[in-house]
Amino acid sequence: MTTHQVKDCPTDRAGAVRTAAGAVVPLPAVRITGGLLRQWQDRNRQSTIPHAIEQLRAAGNVDNLCRLLVDDPPAYRGRYPFLDTDLYKTLEGLAYEIGAGSAGEGAREFFDEVVGLLEQVQAEDGYLNSFFQDPAATKKPWEDLTWGHELYNLGHLIQAAIAANRRMGDRRLLDVAVKFADLAVRRFGQGREEGICGHPEVEMALVELYRETGDRDYLTQASLFVDRRGHGHLQHSIFSPEYFQDHLPFRELPSVIGHAVRMAYLAAGATDVYLETGDRSLFETLDRLWDDMVATKLYLTGGLGSRHSDEAIGDRYELPSERAYSETCAAIAVMQWAWRMFVATGGAKYLDVFERVLFNAYAVGLSAEGSAFFYDNPLQRRPDHEQRSGAETGGESLRRAWFRCPCCPPNIVRWMAQLGDYVAAERHDALFLALYAEGRIETDALAVTVETAYPWDGDVQLTVDRAPSRPYAIKLRVPAWAHDVTLDGAPAAAEDGWLTVERNWNEGESIRLHLPMPVRAHLSHPHLDATRGAVGIARGPLVYCVEQQDSPAPVDDLVLSAERIAAADISSSMDGLPGALALRLAADVAPAPAPELYPELTAGRPAIERTATVPVTLIPYFLWGNRGSEAMRVWVRTQ
Repeated sequence: MTTHQVKDCPTDRAGAVRTAAGAVVPLPAVRITGGLLRQWQDRNRQSTIPHAIEQLRAAGNVDNLCRLLVDDPPAYRGRYPFLDTDLYKTLEGLAYEIGAGSAGEGAREFFDEVVGLLEQVQAEDGYLNSFFQDPAATKKPWEDLTWGHELYNLGHLIQAAIAANRRMGDRRLLDVAVKFADLAVRRFGQGREEGICGHPEVEMALVELYRETGDRDYLTQASLFVDRRGHGHLQHSIFSPEYFQDHLPFRELPSVIGHAVRMAYLAAGATDVYLETGDRSLFETLDRLWDDMVATKLYLTGGLGSRHSDEAIGDRYELPSERAYSETCAAIAVMQWAWRMFVATGGAKYLDVFERVLFNAYAVGLSAEGSAFFYDNPLQRRPDHEQRSGAETGGESLRRAWFRCPCCPPNIVRWMAQLGDYVAAERHDALFLALYAEGRIETDALAVTVETAYPWDGDVQLTVDRAPSRPYAIKLRVPAWAHDVTLDGAPAAAEDGWLTVERNWNEGESIRLHLPMPVRAHLSHPHLDATRGAVGIARGPLVYCVEQQDSPAPVDDLVLSAERIAAADISSSMDGLPGALALRLAADVAPAPAPELYPELTAGRPAIERTATVPVTLIPYFLWGNRGSEAMRVWVRTQ
């Protein structure tokens, strides 16, 4: 296999797969200029990033580095030994904003401050971890690979470093990351200590570091980490081997299992290894695991993980609404895996999941004003619910400003900053429109402007600004939910999820795609007991829910039929939620027929009795919880 250095590539993912035959190549030159995604990015820049910086300082993440510069350092602040990663994820997001010239006040100063500290405190041999470098630390470096997360830290450091090098042309952090990565290779490389990290993540980063530097040792190390799982190299404690995806070799896993974030990060890293090695047995495993996950273990919102006790995925069809864990970090991890599977195959089905997660399971993790976060994301909130882990005597009812384990907020920061990386891709002489967002897309051959109000509207217009002198294909993704699609006003049939328009293009030429967006009613699989007899409502890529504020009857008493859902009115008037489209419809009210928890069903007695009809408004799921602590449901009764 020919190796390539991609130092000239100005994006964290672009150019990443040029060595894989037939792979789709993500595009660096995508600029989102309007619409919902641009609103999100502006909010990230103006609100979330300053808030994250403030919280990182207040929580002690920066102080944990500063303290290593004194002879008798004060105590480490925080419960977990991997809190450096929250700095790294934030730095990755800042690299995008600084590189684009759009960083807000204080962002560059924070970036330089933290990078300077990392350069100063890194050990001579390359080791870097503010918890374990403390002379008073209760454990030595590399002593506890199961919970120490040093390699997980390294992974996020590498990703931040590559973003800074590509986006900013600043390689200071890359020098730090390479030094630490080289230490890891010396310790855990071929023929050396057969260790792995209790939390996969470094696998993705090492493959990306190989793409950035051309040093094949990093790719080899990533492959070793994937293949070592399931062979007893971790000392399991607290949770079983399944939690760590360490009970079976990766290629023998029957289904996605265990801690949801770990599982999806591992799968994404394994996909990266496949992209660079062409190992078909690895891809066959990934394809099988993906299909099983989508068919049996994803929530309607795209969320992954149904168990609070161990943040785990759960069994097939184990998808309770009110107890959905669906961690925000797991949403990002699923998108990372989905994108890589698309890159590997060009398959539109992976992007359908990517989009579903983006607009629902991921977006709900951040409040409308951008400074409060959900860690877990249930699909139902009961009136007496409190948002707490079980250790507290009380709990906040909705999103929080920060967490004791604050992995999700800085993950949101970095992902929001780099959304442009996931809009389009190219293979040979074809441009793939993966996501629809208002903006400008450039390849070496072609430049187009995209105009759309997606996801609120299904009209997408592409105008060619620069045309090649040869035939070139534009491939438009048709989501699985879209029917009766038209192209330039004429019916159009997609093939494997793509509409392909290939011709000799002229500057100024436009094409117009129309994706009808009727309101849809979704049932669940009959094996999914938690939502049997209920219906989920969606429009386009958005899942909708009903909050108590928008229903005159208790949300648990509402009953919706497919006919009433299909007749819903679409409204742009939403109190306190500007810019979003709501659904207004009539719902029947059916209170519990008896006070008993388990009343007897007798012949001649109706199982459900409707007592009234009321007007109800449904809002996008990602916007719930911004107007106070009230009951909420995604799945509404149909009987």
